[in-house]
Amino acid sequence: MTSDSDPRALGAFLKARRAQLTPRECGLPETGAPRRVAGLRREEAAGLAAISVDYYTRLEQGRVRASAPVLVTLARALRLDDDQQRYLYELAGRTDARPRPRRPVQRPRPAMGRLLDQLTGTPALVLGQRLDVLAWNPAATALYTDFAAVEAHRRNYLRLLFTDPVVRRLHRNWSHDAREAVAALRMEAATDPDDPALARLVGDLSLQDTDFRTWWAEHRVNSAGHGTKHYRHHLVGDLTLDCDTWASPDGSGQRLMVLTAEPGSPSHDALRFLTSWTSARPPAAERAEPPAR
Repeated sequence: MTSDSDPRALGAFLKARRAQLTPRECGLPETGAPRRVAGLRREEAAGLAAISVDYYTRLEQGRVRASAPVLVTLARALRLDDDQQRYLYELAGRTDARPRPRRPVQRPRPAMGRLLDQLTGTPALVLGQRLDVLAWNPAATALYTDFAAVEAHRRNYLRLLFTDPVVRRLHRNWSHDAREAVAALRMEAATDPDDPALARLVGDLSLQDTDFRTWWAEHRVNSAGHGTKHYRHHLVGDLTLDCDTWASPDGSGQRLMVLTAEPGSPSHDALRFLTSWTSARPPAAERAEPPAR
């Protein structure tokens, strides 16, 4: 942070920019009720940036300094162009909040790829940082979606859960599963809060989905190591699957997520039927392309 940062000037800029925007421009519903202030209300700006109203209010009043991740989400929430973003960072004394050089591209570990190839009858995914989908087996494609058809930079478990209609409809308890996934991302975010890719993901989903904004602002956390998933697949109907996640021992942050059904159960039979036609497809690790950074 530079010594000439001015929280009061930053607050004045945020307030002025907020007054220039309409709810419609930001994808918010317009109720038709009279508005006492021009542009967005404070609570609307805070919600779009996935921060609390109290924290946003203190930013506008110059009583607190903005962190780098908050500046990124504010820039997206307030629709700042490049010049306005540069001005925002200068006022905050955080020129380092601008996007930094790209970090190393995540690639699935070879051992993870071999494990996927062994799991021919059960859906499995390799999840990287920020819940990016790094690799998958054919059974996972049969259950979820054709990950190979998804653009690499959008191939993220949480992004698909909120924005892909097929993946969203698949979850019978979508609100529960999505909220738990947000809590898992919150926990991971603590290990690298200045990650620009994380800020982009949070900013995008905050603008696109009210539920995400609400749940992200709750600051709930969990490790999501195991649980039960309830799906409704368009081909085989209802599935109840155990979901278990194992972390890679190398500290890379990669995890293997495997979905299994109790032998002899209707879900086991349905899963066998669903995955039987995928056995001849090429191994997932060879088809996966790393997400762009």
